[in-house]
Amino acid sequence: MTYPTLIALVVTVCGGAAVALQAPINAALADGLRSTIGAAAVSFAVGLVALLVVLVLTGDGAALGRVASVNPWLLVGGFLGSFYVWSIVFAVPVLGVLTAISAVVLGQLLAALVLDAMGPFGLQAIEITWQRVAGVVLVGAGLILSKL
Repeated sequence: MTYPTLIALVVTVCGGAAVALQAPINAALADGLRSTIGAAAVSFAVGLVALLVVLVLTGDGAALGRVASVNPWLLVGGFLGSFYVWSIVFAVPVLGVLTAISAVVLGQLLAALVLDAMGPFGLQAIEITWQRVAGVVLVGAGLILSKL
């Protein structure tokens, strides 16, 4: 395994842990605000401020000026992120953290399986194999087991 691959895996695992930690924190915020959408909006606002600070501190602030030059449909990612945050804020009090995160992971894997097969956005297409399908099925089984 190469060093960049190892770093990418560690960063991604930490990102996954952050998602799990973010879920109950945002659910508690929603309880305090008495609004799931309000909590999602506040969470995104705080995240925006944090990212803007990092953008400026790293000297990459010029990236904001290039937003006007990108294809507008690429901005849909922000909407998708906000939907994710709201959905998890909504689901955690009902399902619990483990089941909610399991459902998120299952949704991610199903979409990833299709996206890999299609190869959109300049990505290399990767065929759907029985091993990949089995991995997704096992996560689905884990989701079911988490609520029994």
